[in-house]
Amino acid sequence: MPVTTKEILTIAAEEDVELVRLQFTDILGTTKNVTISVQQLAKALDNKIMFDGSSIQGFVRIQESDMLLWPDVETFAIFPWRSNGRRVARLICDVHLPDGRPFEGCPRYVLKRALAEAGRLGFSLNVGPEPEFFLFKMDANGYPMLETNDRGGYFDLSPVDKGEEAREAIVFALQQMGFEVEASHHEVAAGQHEIDFKHDHALATADKILTFKYVTKMIAQQHGLHASFMPKPVFGACGSGMHLHQSLHSNGDNVFYDPNGHLNLSETARHYIAGLLFHARAFTAITNPTVNSYKRLVPGYEAPVYVAWSSKNRSALIRVPHAVQTNSARIELRSPDPSANPYLALAVILRCGLDGIARQLDPGPECFDNIYEMTDQQRSEAGILNLPRDIMEAISFMSGDSVVRDALGEHVYTHFVRAKQIEWESYSKQVHQWELDEYLLRT
Repeated sequence: MPVTTKEILTIAAEEDVELVRLQFTDILGTTKNVTISVQQLAKALDNKIMFDGSSIQGFVRIQESDMLLWPDVETFAIFPWRSNGRRVARLICDVHLPDGRPFEGCPRYVLKRALAEAGRLGFSLNVGPEPEFFLFKMDANGYPMLETNDRGGYFDLSPVDKGEEAREAIVFALQQMGFEVEASHHEVAAGQHEIDFKHDHALATADKILTFKYVTKMIAQQHGLHASFMPKPVFGACGSGMHLHQSLHSNGDNVFYDPNGHLNLSETARHYIAGLLFHARAFTAITNPTVNSYKRLVPGYEAPVYVAWSSKNRSALIRVPHAVQTNSARIELRSPDPSANPYLALAVILRCGLDGIARQLDPGPECFDNIYEMTDQQRSEAGILNLPRDIMEAISFMSGDSVVRDALGEHVYTHFVRAKQIEWESYSKQVHQWELDEYLLRT
């Protein structure tokens, strides 16, 4: 992977690149880009490409609109397909103010700030994501339908899994862009798929999640399908999650591992788990950021609903996979979904885990029972809390949590909350099909 301006310019010329997409995200996690000709690449690499930030969700007011894109040279990659016959490359960028200062509303900067806090404590964060998605057919106008192109189930293969061809093409494209794909398979619901890629440093992982979603949509489209990362697109079917496997490292060592600890977990890992449990209801607004996210977080569909941890119980919020060796020691947070902005999600998760370490919080005993089958009284006696039931309840928890708010920064927090309030107001005013089915005839 090229890491200098000169190397990038050389490769772009050798590979006959004609266009370069300068990519970044808004606060809600939508990928944005400014496309330049390859003749402007040197200027871009010198951090001199400007754009209008007032047109981006949650950025700035119109009188403060000029902003700069600063490309991260380590993210340079050439897309393994052509756009109208042209080779196209991309660079993921940080957003800066005209005077060169980082823009506090840039999600990538928010994650960098959290990682810097971890660095001051001697830690770095590694993350391995498990993003799920649906493949839907499209109508004659290219608009997605809720009809899947297969009736496959968990780990099914062709001919039952007719999405296998598209999924394999996605994997191949990701590999060409430098991904180390660990596994890909059909998920539980018809038309649902999962592709897992190797754990990496948190910033690189967030960049890869951004790339993964873009590549998946593009390749699916080439197969006449629409790839959706909507958390719960189909009523009565399992929703799509994005489990996040995490471990902290110091001087190259996995500090979550202790061969003498319960489950081979160190006290640092236990404190980190406790921090996530303590702040879970507050960070859920970020890890599950849409109205639709909470249609997935219901009992009976394999998504966690309750704040608990376990080494065996997949109904718990946090699962601890068995660590057979040092580098495999990790915890799995099972609540996030792929609609989350990966930069903001990893930032708040990390800061909450660090808070648990700083305060030496205790996660309490692990839960072995199926929490879905426990009564309200049993959960109450076990101290097991519910995750928020909708985005506004999650916003309420987040508003009262100083750690999560500080992780986001006041700019991102304020604009995120306002965007969610608008989303909720719009949703609340709609007349939904359920209401028509329930009330139209009998009232």
